[in-house]
Amino acid sequence: MLFCVAQDPEIRLRDVAEAVGITERAVQRIVTELEESGYITRHRSGRRNLYVVHKNLPLRHRIEAHRQVSDLIALVVPEVTSRASSSSSPASSS
Repeated sequence: MLFCVAQDPEIRLRDVAEAVGITERAVQRIVTELEESGYITRHRSGRRNLYVVHKNLPLRHRIEAHRQVSDLIALVVPEVTSRASSSSSPASSS
């Protein structure tokens, strides 16, 4: 779920449910939990939502708490991390 949002911040929950293989209702519950925990922020953009993943937060389980969300995303969706770092580099802003 988190990987889908990290890849496409404007993804519809219906599309996440289809990609992950769970119900849309389950996705809504997960999004609410992630939002309440501070891992994502949901912004309204017209009729759609825009999701921001807070990658600097530690993972929730105590065994992985020494790692950040960005570490996990980089393992599964490496292009998201490289895209974010290249867009924040000084060379890309000129």
